[in-house]
Amino acid sequence: MPKNLTTKIIEAHLVAGELVANREISIKIDHTLLQDATGTMAMLEFVAIGLPRVTVDLAAQYIDHNLLQTDFKNADDHAFLTSAAQRFGVHLSKPGNGISHQVHLERFGRPGLTLLGADSHTPTAAGLSMLAIGAGGLDVALAMAGHPFSLPCPKVFGVKLTGQLQPWVSGKDVVLEMLRRHSVKGGVGRVIEYYGPGVATLSATDRATIGNMGAELGATSTLFPSDQRTREFLAAQGREDHWQPLAADEGAGYDEYDEIDLAALEPLIACPSSPDKVVKVSTVAGTKVDQVIVGSSVNSSFRDLMTVCRVLEGRRVAPGVAFHINPGSRQVLENVAQQGGVLMLLMAGVNIHQSGCLGCIGMGQAPGTGQVSLRTFPRNFPGRSGTKDDQVYLCSPETAVASGLHGVITDPRDLGALMPWPAVRNPDRYLVDDSSLIYPLTPVEADRIEIVTGPNIVPFPRFEPLPEQLEASVVLKVGDNITTDHIMPAGNQILPLRSNIPAIAEYVFERIDAEFPARVKSMGAGVVVGGENYGQGSSREHAALAPRYLGIRVKLVKGFARIHKANLVNFGIVPLIFKNPDDYDRVKQGDSISLPAIRRLIAEGAREITVLVNGAELVTVLDVSDRQRQELLAGGTLNMVGKG
Repeated sequence: MPKNLTTKIIEAHLVAGELVANREISIKIDHTLLQDATGTMAMLEFVAIGLPRVTVDLAAQYIDHNLLQTDFKNADDHAFLTSAAQRFGVHLSKPGNGISHQVHLERFGRPGLTLLGADSHTPTAAGLSMLAIGAGGLDVALAMAGHPFSLPCPKVFGVKLTGQLQPWVSGKDVVLEMLRRHSVKGGVGRVIEYYGPGVATLSATDRATIGNMGAELGATSTLFPSDQRTREFLAAQGREDHWQPLAADEGAGYDEYDEIDLAALEPLIACPSSPDKVVKVSTVAGTKVDQVIVGSSVNSSFRDLMTVCRVLEGRRVAPGVAFHINPGSRQVLENVAQQGGVLMLLMAGVNIHQSGCLGCIGMGQAPGTGQVSLRTFPRNFPGRSGTKDDQVYLCSPETAVASGLHGVITDPRDLGALMPWPAVRNPDRYLVDDSSLIYPLTPVEADRIEIVTGPNIVPFPRFEPLPEQLEASVVLKVGDNITTDHIMPAGNQILPLRSNIPAIAEYVFERIDAEFPARVKSMGAGVVVGGENYGQGSSREHAALAPRYLGIRVKLVKGFARIHKANLVNFGIVPLIFKNPDDYDRVKQGDSISLPAIRRLIAEGAREITVLVNGAELVTVLDVSDRQRQELLAGGTLNMVGKG
């Protein structure tokens, strides 16, 4: 029977389970990826596991998020990560070398392998036909220790691409079209696999852009075939020997289908404040623009930045527009410089920043009050930029530079009256500089490394097992599409506390209810009630770990995002779903919640759990695997690993 590519790769890595949608499977992981905002806690979790060295084929630690050193915290964390990487046999990418996803694509990614990353945008590696999945830091730490990764078996959503993108339309418009059609929930429980004749017209970095923002669809992963375009990219990186052809079998089937004619796409833009509020650029053209940023984890490749350079060559950005460039990697910037692009940008009045996530996670570059910011970033959740009530739009580099030139949102096709389409291609051979990568030491050398811990490095907290019954109160009730940014904000004040759970826990739900931490601690045990797609967005496990530290034992919602639900189980929070969504209206903040015999029910495999709300019965669903039930009973995954 013909197989799609997703099925082929999963089967080649399958350790346990059957490929039946939504049933738990376990797969072998070939590569792991950490960045510094998630890596400090993940590395502390790896230390808690107790192994002397990673056993995964390749583990990489990137320093790309916490780059602003306003005090000792980030610098201390970087020293900790550097020494821990050397101690445990992990590749390290130094600050300024680049964003994890771009650098992994350039220097380590290989077709057909699995990659597990403590970052939701890990599926950027779709550009090299890797099955790349975002997860919480603890899951990645376990994979570093050689454990398989367990997840609900995803459906495969086949998207056939035909035609070819027209001038001034790019890969960003493809994924924005997917978001326009399917929303931020459209990929939940699915791997999105692109196929068809249009795929061959997209470069590896176009595919990386589409893979990156598959996370905004809620997808488990995104996958492209490995073909001549993949081979071109690897050859340009001096790694052609890592290439292999991969594709779905002729006539392979998919669980769901869609089709996009690339030639019919127009420039698109996501309006504030959700990645799926997508419209044609032409419909919002003329809106005044105050800030433009090109780069971060998506649209920061050579082609993206060099297109901006060519458009700006001999021109100036509009007065009153602050135009910023965040290169994806040092390699990207070096190759742009080699082509004369840096001078083009400087002469146009553009600000060039170090390679890093920066404004995408609120680490600088916050817009002013009421200002409109156009960004090629993957997310525009409310307040994520660091400015309350921000007005952030997501768009392609072509739309960004056209708007930066004119000072208003501009359809990039209008640039055709000023200049020919640049038609920038990736280099046939990149200038490669690996001097900012630190490769693993030998085991003998590694044994001599002492791990450096500053005062901001606090050991991983230990949690008690699940009690026989739970008595708690509803500490907070929220609505649909609550993001991990709502639960555990980013930004330059909070991100540096990622290795200090007692300190970072004081900011849980800060943007929704600043009194939340104090209220939970005063109640002893708490419940959070939410709507659909609860926990969408970043993979940050702190959005589960910090509430658990405060005393949250249950989250009761209409529906969970995949990664956040897994993180809740990892830290012993019971993830319950309303059996009848209308029951959401029956629960109020401050209500008393009782779960009698909860431990026995979970141990016996009960799927339906009766919850008493102020004494009245309400039926909920516990949709977890047998493995996850044991982890909930133990009070969290690390407690289970410790037993083993």
